[in-house]
Amino acid sequence: MNSAFRLLVVFIAWSALVLPAHAEPRHAIAMQGEPALPPDYRHFPYVNPDAPKGGALRVAETGSFDNVNPFIVRGQVVFGPRTLVFESLLVRSRAEPFTLYGHIAKTIDVNSDRTEVTFHIDPRARFSDGEAIRSDDVVYSLETLREHGRPNHRTFYSKVKSISTPDDLTVYMILEPGDRELVLILGLMPVIPKHFFETRDFEKTTLDKLVGSGPYVFDKIDAGDHIIYRRNPDYWARDLPSARGHYNYDTIRYDYYRDAQGTFEAFKKGEAMLRTETDASRWAVGYDDLKNQPVTLETIPLGLPKQAWSLVFNTRRPIFSDKRVREALIHTFDFNWINKNLFHSKMERTQGFFFGSKLSAIGRTATAGERKMLMRSGAEIRADLMDGTYTLPVSNGSGRDRKNLRKALNLLVSAGWKPSDGGLRNEAGQAFSFEITVASRPQERIALAWQRMLRTIGVEMSIRQVDSAQFQRRLQTYDYDMIPFTWTNSLSPGNEQAFYWGSAGRTQEGTRNYMGAEDPAIDNMIAELLSARDEASFDDAARGLDRLLLEGHYVLQLFHAPGQWLARWNQLKRPAQSSLYGFLTETGWIEK
Repeated sequence: MNSAFRLLVVFIAWSALVLPAHAEPRHAIAMQGEPALPPDYRHFPYVNPDAPKGGALRVAETGSFDNVNPFIVRGQVVFGPRTLVFESLLVRSRAEPFTLYGHIAKTIDVNSDRTEVTFHIDPRARFSDGEAIRSDDVVYSLETLREHGRPNHRTFYSKVKSISTPDDLTVYMILEPGDRELVLILGLMPVIPKHFFETRDFEKTTLDKLVGSGPYVFDKIDAGDHIIYRRNPDYWARDLPSARGHYNYDTIRYDYYRDAQGTFEAFKKGEAMLRTETDASRWAVGYDDLKNQPVTLETIPLGLPKQAWSLVFNTRRPIFSDKRVREALIHTFDFNWINKNLFHSKMERTQGFFFGSKLSAIGRTATAGERKMLMRSGAEIRADLMDGTYTLPVSNGSGRDRKNLRKALNLLVSAGWKPSDGGLRNEAGQAFSFEITVASRPQERIALAWQRMLRTIGVEMSIRQVDSAQFQRRLQTYDYDMIPFTWTNSLSPGNEQAFYWGSAGRTQEGTRNYMGAEDPAIDNMIAELLSARDEASFDDAARGLDRLLLEGHYVLQLFHAPGQWLARWNQLKRPAQSSLYGFLTETGWIEK
């Protein structure tokens, strides 16, 4: 046997062991079903493929920053680098629930149970310094983020049992079974250059101009004040269908202001070109001064579950450890009064964590499949949640709805809190009082209105307003009694749900389990969500999770706008068709 033939035999035998012998390479992969776009697609449907390049975009942000590395917990990261400077193996279509298309990885192979995956790197892929992206960079990225990255990176990437590189453009991974979303999570893994980061302390905050493969590079960085990104004229993917119509501005500048009012004034003066409004009062009357200016105000429909804007009970604190107490305080909140008096009746009540989508449990009776899942999870859920008739308390708009307040007081009494001179007290004589931490004037207005409602039944709530840096530190360490926070869910909830409400977040800092949920039934339902092999099972798992979160009364859910409130100066243009997420800044362009 000659040496060449012997090498061929060895390679074939080795390939059978380390390379998946299954499907042909795919141009895209969907969480459920098949990708909507064919292999020869030209661009995503929500972009203008002929959008002109050029111009300078200015955006106003609230807060400050002292770090440009978006992959670590420390510091306050600046806005933009994750999407402008760094890229992932695959990119997400914002017109589908959860489908990824080839990008750095031109194609992907995956077996039927999604425990083996091979990414084939596009040989054209380059970092902004001109160095080619190779399989070693992907391995380095996974290992670095798994050891030193954010908690969600450490959790997800630890499920990779092995990773190998058959050649410079091929990455093969073996994954733990039971998590069908993990392949997509890995497709969204950011790829960082090994040659640039391996000599640096990755976990240390930095203001250095980091190197990535994205459409922009760092231009000017002024800590806490502003940052400018400059479009890379040599961007390797500028002609790919996954990037066509995106990233049209020559430069993007983010200016930082102390509060939301500062960012609004910047927009009014033309120092910011667009603004996504979240304050209903401002949307109703605040833009009146701009009626004669070249400014467009529009409400863009969204195709996602409504944002779960909530006041969050920290169940790690003894005062909120009893579910009856949390349910009682929810009854004291008069949404109709607050909506009319604070928001010009422009808001709508949010009910549930997937409200406004088919994944919501509200108005839907649990199916037989969902009931089996909940039974396996050991869940105990009230009847009105199971049959879909549950709703948040409806108030009369008086500001002190006696019927709801009576229910609240009865629940508090059952939890051991008794009316006495000066308020409510428990058997130890402690008064019922807690503090809510807010970071903006609009949040404070809601808290002040609720404070008056609580006092009618003897509950004392104090309000502490802090700056954005302090608020972020408190979030990371769960140092609060109650806070406002908004969770944004997609039509394909998955691994991030463990980051939001998984039991590990009860003690692990840096997660978004701000309520401190610690419930094996929730953990089990998230596992059902990740292992679902068909759309019906997936929907059942999402609705079951929704019911469990509602059963726990972990938050006082607030309200949502009827769509995306977008204000923009008219030189900023947008595509005629929007994504499920509304207008995406990266799809706009400047009219010269």
